Amino acid sequence: MATATALEREANAAANEAARDARAEVYERAGAEEPKTKKPTRKDKRMAKASQSGDGFLKFVVNVWVTNFNSVEFGIYKHSRNRAKSRQFTKDMDVFAEVIENGERTGLLSYREDLWKDKEGTDKRLVMKLFSETLNWRATMDLMLARSLAQTFGARGLPVTTYSINTNDDNYVVYVERSANKWPLLPEYFSFFLIDKDGNPDFYVLRRDVINIGGDYTLYNQKDEIVGHLDGRIITLGGYWTGYLKEDIADKRLLNVMKLLAGMILFNGSCRRHIKALYRDIRDGRVEATIERQEHDLYMNPRRVR
Repeated sequence: MATATALEREANAAANEAARDARAEVYERAGAEEPKTKKPTRKDKRMAKASQSGDGFLKFVVNVWVTNFNSVEFGIYKHSRNRAKSRQFTKDMDVFAEVIENGERTGLLSYREDLWKDKEGTDKRLVMKLFSETLNWRATMDLMLARSLAQTFGARGLPVTTYSINTNDDNYVVYVERSANKWPLLPEYFSFFLIDKDGNPDFYVLRRDVINIGGDYTLYNQKDEIVGHLDGRIITLGGYWTGYLKEDIADKRLLNVMKLLAGMILFNGSCRRHIKALYRDIRDGRVEATIERQEHDLYMNPRRVR
């Protein structure tokens, strides 16, 4: 009953948001300014409080929707209009979460649903994208099958997932890799580095907390200092993470990486199982090792003769 009530509440909220969106478009077509009559709700105030900076950390929230009844996806023509706003918003794109900062929605997390849910074998791959509130592309996170399988073969079957992150204003690709140094019942590690403005690498490790119920991860820098955290909520229908990042290192690139990592946690277990199943099928000759064209392009030599 509680679940049904929550779904109904979310559907009603989505319908109200869609109506507000349509109202705004009517004023825009007429060339008139929409009256500013909306007052902040208790939820808005709660989100603002949760997103305020404090203790030297910036905060953001990743709220995973239970259904597609939201202002971004709701409506017959909504998906086509979203595709028109950004070429990165492909036909099979499904928005599954919102990013909230300072009480306002500032971003949207989406993934290619057909590529992940409807494909099998080496055709199945996770591709997540981060958009702004107005559907401007910010970053893409790809599960790299070939690299993940190479690492998994080297780890003798332990699934070692590797992701690449491309952002809209960075010259460098960020590679996030799960550590093969993983003992049963002990926390998993992910590592990555960012190239700073002087061309030097800054190394980071994202470690799952030992006492962990809601999907909590802590971010460490190369000096083993805590510089960030992803705090998962225990009781939630979809998923809910509050992210913390030290203000002195919280540039746009690292913030985007942390937001994508929060979304990745939702798919983490299924990605590991997919890589492990592929490893066994390729090892036993049941599946031919192939890669999709988009992933193939990510491995191209940038210094090749063109």
